Amino acid sequence: MSEESNGDESEAETEAEGEAAEEEQSADLEAIRTQLEALNDDLEGLQSDLEAAETEDDLDVVEADIEEFRADLEEIEIPEPPEEEEDEDEDDEESEPAPEEELQETYDEIESDVSDLEDDLEDKRGPYAGDVIGEIDGVSSTITGTRWAEEGDGELIDATEAFLADLNDLLGTSVSLPGGLEPASGAELGENGQEEKTVPDELGATLDEATAAVDAADLDPDEDAETIAGLLEATDEFESAVDDATEWTDLEVREQLRREGFFDVLDHIKDFPPELHALKVHEKRGNVDQILLAYDSLGSEFMEEHCLEALERMGPEEAIDPMVQKANRRDEAAIRILGKIGVEDDQVVDTLLDYVDSNPTLQRPSFRALGEIGAEDAIQPIADQLVADEPDVRSWAARALGLIGDTRAIDPLADVLEDDEQDRVRASAAWALNQIGTQDALEIVAEYEDDRAYLVQAEAENVDLEPAA
Repeated sequence: MSEESNGDESEAETEAEGEAAEEEQSADLEAIRTQLEALNDDLEGLQSDLEAAETEDDLDVVEADIEEFRADLEEIEIPEPPEEEEDEDEDDEESEPAPEEELQETYDEIESDVSDLEDDLEDKRGPYAGDVIGEIDGVSSTITGTRWAEEGDGELIDATEAFLADLNDLLGTSVSLPGGLEPASGAELGENGQEEKTVPDELGATLDEATAAVDAADLDPDEDAETIAGLLEATDEFESAVDDATEWTDLEVREQLRREGFFDVLDHIKDFPPELHALKVHEKRGNVDQILLAYDSLGSEFMEEHCLEALERMGPEEAIDPMVQKANRRDEAAIRILGKIGVEDDQVVDTLLDYVDSNPTLQRPSFRALGEIGAEDAIQPIADQLVADEPDVRSWAARALGLIGDTRAIDPLADVLEDDEQDRVRASAAWALNQIGTQDALEIVAEYEDDRAYLVQAEAENVDLEPAA
């Protein structure tokens, strides 16, 4: 047989195999189309079943059928359409979609419809007693997590009483507020000196009793549907009433301060604004809490400056937290106040250490504050600044080490005293060694009585060495 005959037979076999593969693929696609059509018919039946469902048991049956339907749908795999060969002579008109693309579109539509059906199923369930409990807990959290004005306390009491009346009527219970509950602007001290519960605390405890009553009623979503719906309506009204109650933030700042007793110290107005006069009186009396109240409440730069000045003069430990927050925003006044307070608190030291290798504007107050605090963790970072390019930075670092007073700083300070090109930096090192005050430190300074710089000589003359034993 000739090679030409063999080639013809091979080509015929290849063509036959291709035709067989196309027929098989076409049959597979037709089978998928049939499956999708059947599922689409089943979906219409599920929709009808859901519309007819009247009880939770009915819905459970529909849910199980939907889960089975989705499992059948996910078993179907749509093959990828073959890649189209580009034909330069083909017109610009859009070609018809491949059969695989049409099947994928049908699959996606069914998948979207079954997702909608699942959502409809969830919407048709309930409501449940758990929904009521969740709503009550939400209102309770709002009450206990908000600061209320005195009139707000009264409005909350009235709203809670109205809600409890509805709840007791629907459940046949007798949940009630504590006797003698009256509005108050804040927690008060009882006879034993302990802080008593505020109105929001008392209301929160009572609402815990209300949720317990709902839970104990064991309400059935089918048999007790009307009761549950009534409870949800009552909680909605309760929530609206709480939303309308007067919060502390609803009051103007001056009214807030008045209610906190900030102006009670004023017999007459000497300075304007009156906040400034009251601030001065509180500083004189040492009322740190009122100064911090003004600092938190008053929004003007003028009053904030005066509050900070008062805190810097007083140096109260109660101001640590707000001053750390302000110092973290690169505020020089807050940094100075932390030094004035002088407490070696970890968060204070960490905050100040962030500025040791910063710009000179922040370095100066930070060095001094760390020195006033006596922060041992700052010794090495500050000692590293003894070789800074700026003479002022070197001088501030030396004085900070003197304030800390740790003997580990003696050697680096001695090097500065001996080698620094700037006499004022050397004078700061001599001052620091005098502050450390050990025999070794003082002996180093005493050697500079004839120094070229007057300031260094003055520090040397101040040395009072103990006679050798």
